[in-house]
Amino acid sequence: MKIAAGQAAVVTGGTSGIGFALASVLVRRGVNVMIADVREDAIPAAVDALSSYAGRVVGVHADVSVDADIDALADETVERFGRVDLVCNNAGVVCEQAPMWEQRLETWRWLIDVKLMGVVQGVRTFAPLFIAQGSGHFLNTASAGGLMPLPTLAPYNATMHAVVGLTETLNVELKAVSEHLGATVLCPGLVDTPLGRNSAALVPPGAAATPAEGEAAAMQGAISPHVVAEAAIDAVEAGRVHAVVGPGADVVARERVNALLADLD
Repeated sequence: MKIAAGQAAVVTGGTSGIGFALASVLVRRGVNVMIADVREDAIPAAVDALSSYAGRVVGVHADVSVDADIDALADETVERFGRVDLVCNNAGVVCEQAPMWEQRLETWRWLIDVKLMGVVQGVRTFAPLFIAQGSGHFLNTASAGGLMPLPTLAPYNATMHAVVGLTETLNVELKAVSEHLGATVLCPGLVDTPLGRNSAALVPPGAAATPAEGEAAAMQGAISPHVVAEAAIDAVEAGRVHAVVGPGADVVARERVNALLADLD
């Protein structure tokens, strides 16, 4: 899919991190962007920061785990921009670190509702719009953690693997409808974002997020969200199903494939 001025895109989790970087890359190319985020107080600053570029930017509150919010997001986008060409299902959270058998059920439900069902809701709502207009593309944010084991982060790991597999299947289904439809899954390595801090502020009762105070140390060696966003959009334009980005991310992907092939022997 060629990214062009005048198109319209939706970015969930768009006020910070990878989501904000995606919105920034797109508006600079003249794409009109609808930023959606559950953190309503962060929306005005994000919209203001992108208001001087070629594309128009609008921000709306949306919880990706609530189907009515995603339906309203689609309606608002079409009303504002007249169409939707790219949907970036990017919203996400991260969980506490603990062995799988010690992870709380509430944490599992939270990660599944946001990171997996948030993507499902986005596809369920926007795919019919794409099909009706004869073109469109999904960019689903997963992680290099969707291509490898992540000990002590099983809920996050499981949802990331699910988003990878979901997107691979989605792409095949969309291509069967039209060559102008498609899907890409973004699998970055460690990225310098406030994901841990934001997750800690959003954690529901009974669940647990990674403590924010550990984020600075974890970010050493992390790559810029803008680098990830540029690579993701390049992958969309190239029609690639996988956008594996960042130092070491390609290594874990190759290790997974090699391990699978070895087990087949």
